[in-house]
Amino acid sequence: MKQIYMDHAATTPMAEEVIQEMLPVYNDVFGNPSSVHSFGRKARQILDEARRVMAGSIHADEKEIIVTSGGTEADNLALMGTALANRDKGNHIITTAQEHHAALHTAEALEKQGFKVTYLPIYKNGKISLEDLEMALTDDTILVSIMYVNNETGIIQPIREIGELLENHQAYFHTDAVQAYGLLDINVKDLKIDLLTVSSHKINGPKGIGFLYVNENVKINALQFGGEQERKRRPGTENIAGAAGFKKAIELAIENKEKRKMQYGRYKEIFIDVLRENGISFEINGDMNSAISSIVNISFPGANVETLLTNFDLDGIAASSGSACTAGSVEPSHVLTAIYGENHPCTTNSIRFSFGIFNTEENVKEAAGRVAKIVKRLTK
Repeated sequence: MKQIYMDHAATTPMAEEVIQEMLPVYNDVFGNPSSVHSFGRKARQILDEARRVMAGSIHADEKEIIVTSGGTEADNLALMGTALANRDKGNHIITTAQEHHAALHTAEALEKQGFKVTYLPIYKNGKISLEDLEMALTDDTILVSIMYVNNETGIIQPIREIGELLENHQAYFHTDAVQAYGLLDINVKDLKIDLLTVSSHKINGPKGIGFLYVNENVKINALQFGGEQERKRRPGTENIAGAAGFKKAIELAIENKEKRKMQYGRYKEIFIDVLRENGISFEINGDMNSAISSIVNISFPGANVETLLTNFDLDGIAASSGSACTAGSVEPSHVLTAIYGENHPCTTNSIRFSFGIFNTEENVKEAAGRVAKIVKRLTK
């Protein structure tokens, strides 16, 4: 039985071109990029080239890019670093109840330090309300952090409208774009985004590297102490092989963006059509017309997440109940709880299927057929 991977929102396989880009760096480039000799300069050149590609991909300046260990560190730095640096202007932060735990848990930590945090509600369509955001803003609001695309539902938030709303307010606008990056066009200047989080391993790059865009006008504190790397904003010897791989992954994502969007959208259509053809009872969580092409979150009435995932895995299907950080947890999805409320059946009977380069039309059809058989068996 061939295994089929449908959990690309959790992590993606590295593209072969990315691996080939990294191998010579592992073999030949071991210098510290902070060193002035030729070994260090060679490493520095790779890092600088990667930073230019990172910046160009979102229409930013390379000086505005902080290379991090991934999305979690970038979210922590964006929220914590900005809040602490701007406390003299106010102590109010606005975020949403459906953020990734990297942002949610950071917001909770800030509350313990005396900051006030407003968690905007999420509606049945999977989105926030701009009216709610406008009403939540105060003279003390210093930061608004709203994810671009939710990692469980795939729903795209009204980022442009949020940026316009905040344009004349002192609050900085941060968005976690981990699931959006590589599939959506992102121009941070046009969208009026002040801080933006990206992770390499979501776009077929290596794990252990990401970046945080910080507009040159944003005041932000470093959270770690050490050397003066990343313009004194993030100390530590840089991951040069990771930077090389990340750069290649970005280039591939840009080159194949439109093709991938169409492919993944087609995979989603096929998957849903097969379920319908098999007479499966299901509901899609959130407004599918507002979702990114690579993610669909499906509620199976009468089923149970743990039982479904166990049976899917036994039948060679890799899917998820939501955030990879909570994989294996019996806790209901905090995202779906934010949408439907506590104890709603959807919070414990929903599965996220996410598509990527490991998929083909054939294996998506096969996967949907296997899923249909399992759901029929478990809900009859």
